[in-house]
Amino acid sequence: MSGRVSNGLPIAATKGTVSHETEDAAMPPPIGPEVDATPRPLPARVTIRGQYVTLEPLHRRHTPELWAAAQGADDSWTYLGSGPFASIEALGRQVMDLASVHDPMVWAVRPVTTGVVSGWLALLDIQPRNASIELGNIWFGPRMQRTRAATEAIFLMLRLAADELGYRRLVWKCNALNAPSKRAADRLGFTYEGRHRMHTIVKGRQRDTDWYSIVGDEWPRCRDAMLAWLDPANFGSDGTALHGMADLRGRLS
Repeated sequence: MSGRVSNGLPIAATKGTVSHETEDAAMPPPIGPEVDATPRPLPARVTIRGQYVTLEPLHRRHTPELWAAAQGADDSWTYLGSGPFASIEALGRQVMDLASVHDPMVWAVRPVTTGVVSGWLALLDIQPRNASIELGNIWFGPRMQRTRAATEAIFLMLRLAADELGYRRLVWKCNALNAPSKRAADRLGFTYEGRHRMHTIVKGRQRDTDWYSIVGDEWPRCRDAMLAWLDPANFGSDGTALHGMADLRGRLS
């Protein structure tokens, strides 16, 4: 090494440092992969039919059935932005508000077994340019909860978003205190992404929000597991599922 110095450092060391910095500067910064940036279509306000349930674009004519389904179920509204409703008129105003906008796009849920509307759910935060869409604002009356109709209603929405409209990011988010919603996200195959602290205020109370997603090539395995779970062959004579959703996903890995 030379004994000469430059700015207090041996010349050889200075040259080595400059060379290293030059190499770093020549490297391009990391960027994400190229994707199909075509804006995705918006969902249409149409009826969607499945094996166990029919989804109908929400309309004020659904109000009497929804009112009947909500009786004695005040706790089911705890984590939603609206409800419970003091009167059928108050519920009707909420229904008409939801039916008049495209985001959220809300469907009434009519199980085939009863033929009676017993809940609603929505696609919302629709971002065609980012190919991102959320499934949420889910309210199911007590007699529809934990049924094949409930699972299929969710599946039909996700399939519409991913397979028919081409959205790459399917979002599920919920109040961090909403244990049933978090269990549902896990069951369906959503991946936990994290928590937004003090995210919003709902009904005068602070809400931390937990975020989940199914993205890109994760969807086919989740979809096929849902289809396998919904298959009539997956149910015993007493109506109990023979295989859980997580088990079915594991078999598809």
